[in-house]
Amino acid sequence: MEKPVIGFAMCGSYCTFRTVIDEMRKIAESGYPLIPIMSGNASSTDTRFGNAKDYVKEVEEICGRKLLTTIPDTEPLGPKRLVDILIIAPCTGNTLGKLANGITDTSVTMAAKSCLRIGLPVLLAPATNDALAASAQNLGRLLNTKNIYFVPMKQDAPQKKPFSLVADFSMILPCALAALEGKQIRPVFLVNDEGA
Repeated sequence: MEKPVIGFAMCGSYCTFRTVIDEMRKIAESGYPLIPIMSGNASSTDTRFGNAKDYVKEVEEICGRKLLTTIPDTEPLGPKRLVDILIIAPCTGNTLGKLANGITDTSVTMAAKSCLRIGLPVLLAPATNDALAASAQNLGRLLNTKNIYFVPMKQDAPQKKPFSLVADFSMILPCALAALEGKQIRPVFLVNDEGA
């Protein structure tokens, strides 16, 4: 049986790139075909966490294909059934807001719209410092949106960043496989080591 084709989209939560790319590599090494997508900011911004060109090169090597970075690149994903599921990891608060409000102005939000409009699952792995503040309403709306699933998440540093949530990126593949069956892995919110 052929393995599902996974669209793997990354947004600009730069501090999580290393962890997410390591998970992407594990998924590719498990034999899943990956179509890599990055938002314009994710694919072009150098930060203290690394240089964009180095991340782009690594992602393209892992996936064995060219990165999609524009709206025209990602629009055909759904209608042409180029993927079976879309993963957005990391999914920033900015992208959560856009998805919750139907805004399609990046390659990643277009990829999501392209998949959702034909009923394909979209799996979100949030990483945002305001998930329990300004982004909370968007998170709530998306938790109640058909064909959107979440990688379980937890507060990553509740004492220093009381409104922050980060997905457990090690759960991306099992959550994707569950989403392909129409199931959400629970609990969605995990307890961390600090008791939050």
